[in-house]
Amino acid sequence: MRIVIAGAGGVGGYFGAKLARAGLDVALLARGAHLDAIRAHGLRVRSAIEGEWTVKVDASAEPRELGRADTVFLCVKAFDTDATVEALRPLVGPGTPVLSLQNGVDNEERIDARLGPGHALGGAAYVFATLEAPGVIGHRFAGRIVFGELDGSVRPRTTGLGEAFAAAGIPAEVSADIRRVLWEKYVFICAQAGMTALTRCPIGVVRETPPAWEMYRRIVEELAAVAHVAGIGLPDDVVDTIVAAGASVARDAYSSLHHDLVEGRRLELDALHGHAVRLGERLGVPVPTLFAVYAALAPHAGGRRD
Repeated sequence: MRIVIAGAGGVGGYFGAKLARAGLDVALLARGAHLDAIRAHGLRVRSAIEGEWTVKVDASAEPRELGRADTVFLCVKAFDTDATVEALRPLVGPGTPVLSLQNGVDNEERIDARLGPGHALGGAAYVFATLEAPGVIGHRFAGRIVFGELDGSVRPRTTGLGEAFAAAGIPAEVSADIRRVLWEKYVFICAQAGMTALTRCPIGVVRETPPAWEMYRRIVEELAAVAHVAGIGLPDDVVDTIVAAGASVARDAYSSLHHDLVEGRRLELDALHGHAVRLGERLGVPVPTLFAVYAALAPHAGGRRD
């Protein structure tokens, strides 16, 4: 199985390195100094849990140079989904699955809209890994994947991918209801990312500030209401479950949205809170708290504003 990973940052780089270390045929789509470092020295992982290792992998900025893929992992920021999928066309055959390990809940539809129905697999990556330096992935904790077919079926391609994860020591689960899984993660991310970015404070400070913690809960409640009307089968206790999850996050934790904001980088705001606002409007579900987060961060959505 040749696995091409589009987006060799924290998520794609970490899982790609583990797959390559297990002997699987992995190729990375990367660019700039990161690509140069991978080509010169390999891809290095510095893990607080697993130690440090380096793997040699094929890497290129040009998809055509990577050859035909048996499986593609899409690990780019959600705002790059359309352009990246279009660039991947030369790699994708009629039956090539494209596994999205991205934030948001509409990447799969966008993949199939460009490549044709049936290519997309839904996936949720539970890992804290970042690009520390060109060619270097820092891994702090976790490293689990839940994935599945959008129609809930189990096919040879999902079984084969599960076997690849197992060979690499990556805990993975095939879900018969991947849309629910994606939405559960989406609700959590919107609350966590929205509040740490909006306040510029770690989650511990948000929890210790009653109005801010109440706002966190309202984001979760509004998203749960949107999901219900959209026909997503979230559990009845999803609000309490996700708020409890937020209460257990390390006190000093921020979010990638916060880090992108303070570093002046483009934000995934449209795929997160923007999508929820538009869906709420379309379904007739009031989402005033989500709109407030979206409106407050919108001036910064494109990147640095000096």
